[in-house]
Amino acid sequence: MKKVNTILIANRGEIASRVIRACKKMGITCVAVYSDADSNALFVKQADLAIHIGGSEPVKSYLDQDKIIAAAKRSGADAIHPGYGFLSENASFVKRCHDEGIIFIGPKSEAIEAMGSKSRAKELMKKSGVPIVPGYNGKDQSDATLKAEALKIGFPLLLKATAGGGGKGMRIVHEEKDILSAINSAKREAKNAFGDDELLIEKYIESGRHIEFQIFGDQHGNVIHLLERECTIQRRYQKVIEESPSPIMTSALRAKMGEAAVLAAKALNYDNAGTVEFIFDDKTERFYFLEVNTRLQVEHPVTEAITGLDLVQMQIESAQGLPLKIEQDDVKGNGYAIEARLYAEDASNNFAPVTGKVHKFEFPDIDGLRVESAIESGSEISMFYDPMIAKIIVKDSNREAAHRKLEYMLQNLVCQGTITNQAFLQTLLRHNNFRDGKYNTHFIDEHINISEINNLPEGVAEELAIAATLFGWHQREMSRKTLKSLPSGWRNSFYEYQKETFFIDEKKVTVKYRHLHKNFTFLIDEQEFEASIIDVSSNAIRLNINGLQQDYAIKCIGNNYFIHTAAIGNVQIIKEDRFPVKEKEKIPGGYESPMPSQVVKIHVSAGDKIKENDPLIVISSMKMETTIEADEDGVVEEIYVEEGTNVEAGFLLLKINKN
Repeated sequence: MKKVNTILIANRGEIASRVIRACKKMGITCVAVYSDADSNALFVKQADLAIHIGGSEPVKSYLDQDKIIAAAKRSGADAIHPGYGFLSENASFVKRCHDEGIIFIGPKSEAIEAMGSKSRAKELMKKSGVPIVPGYNGKDQSDATLKAEALKIGFPLLLKATAGGGGKGMRIVHEEKDILSAINSAKREAKNAFGDDELLIEKYIESGRHIEFQIFGDQHGNVIHLLERECTIQRRYQKVIEESPSPIMTSALRAKMGEAAVLAAKALNYDNAGTVEFIFDDKTERFYFLEVNTRLQVEHPVTEAITGLDLVQMQIESAQGLPLKIEQDDVKGNGYAIEARLYAEDASNNFAPVTGKVHKFEFPDIDGLRVESAIESGSEISMFYDPMIAKIIVKDSNREAAHRKLEYMLQNLVCQGTITNQAFLQTLLRHNNFRDGKYNTHFIDEHINISEINNLPEGVAEELAIAATLFGWHQREMSRKTLKSLPSGWRNSFYEYQKETFFIDEKKVTVKYRHLHKNFTFLIDEQEFEASIIDVSSNAIRLNINGLQQDYAIKCIGNNYFIHTAAIGNVQIIKEDRFPVKEKEKIPGGYESPMPSQVVKIHVSAGDKIKENDPLIVISSMKMETTIEADEDGVVEEIYVEEGTNVEAGFLLLKINKN
């Protein structure tokens, strides 16, 4: 047995916090590494030691093998835990750790290499008797060959980067005319994300479910599976909801899929934690191998919840050479667990990632709730990393009970300061088809109207305006230093109202109010409201509005009011400035960055003639690529950025003159 006393975590965010917790539980010293952007991050404070390793861009820090190894040596670490993403499935890094005498907490490099290429993985699985999706995974990667093979397979089909995952280098193609542009786009994205542009082509299963099995092996040839997770609900090929057991799972199907998962693991001589992913065809009820993730999965808490196991502790024990403490027959599922991923993203804008400061992050104490996050009040959401804020896991005896608790948690979760997918998650959970477990990988596209996700219900704007007005009124009263004997808002005429104006959900709301004997009368669009303040603190207020008492969590930053109630959710409203700032003028023909991002590809040059819908610039933010296309025909006048440039939201990228 190789004894581990100190572990360096070659990762960041919530997974770093998760590994730190396991280390402390086991009495192992934990070392964090951090970039410039993460210097004040929660996971850095949680670690016993923390070492700065470079710039905010991952290639300058978390992906720099030399810096990671140097930090491990400096801290005297016996082992490195890679988390997920970054270097977690990098076979050369595993070999480097071995050469440096450092234990890598994960599978052997041979297994990672075998699964690092999706084409090689499919061949290996086919030989091992694991069912695979029909397709092409040959070495000839010319456009002509890829197109010819695509035509043989038939449409719809799926292009996938053979290296990596997370939806990068992946395109669905429905028609022949789109195949070449999809190939080029997928190759470029794969090259940027993984340094390898090799693609494979698969028959696209239109109505399928994504079901994965957690596998675990040791260094003594023992391999087991730890039941399934249903991960079908996805957006942009990335998971949003994971649950176990799967709503469609039967004992017979579980036995069959579990056996295939163990077969796959044994074909790799697999040790440590991993996941075998399958696609289940609703129409034929057949399942096919997709890939093996040779690392700990984001959604591992779901498995921990229903099995009672600590997968990170098991990883550390296995890496030291200890045999598994359980056999397959010992693995029993207890109850039901669900995980929802809270992201900093605008669901109504095609789930575009957003940045910003989380001014307040609080959630209720619920039995069976587990929150995995490295975000706290005051944390910054950076453009350089994945926009996930937290994983919310709920465990209960059955699906219905857990869903009810998750809904309650989301209703009472206060996450103020940045746009999140919280309202989207609530909409998803309330959908009858989701409640009944009737969904496939297209569920969001087919059943959720994302354009309406953040729309406020009728009558809510008035309530928010009253809450903001009274919170602001109380703050002003507390700061008054003169004439305190005069009533607030004193006028010569009692009947004269005070006035405030807010912008709420793109609507201008003017509030007229007056104060008498601790009570307030409001007039909004000829509607009258009676209100009083029950209690107030620096970031919350309890009001009685027309006889209904309710708490409002409020954070005021300048003219911005971030307000939360269980019924409405998290909302930002803006108080109109008494001396409005002149709006920035739009430059005719100008194209601005819609979000903080990095310019990864410029398709045009000054002087080029372009047509409507032509690609102009590709930007990347939070690991997601966005192509900015021409709105109309014209000529490129000037380009203001270069490839690799980091820009803020609203930055002018280029200008086009109309023909």
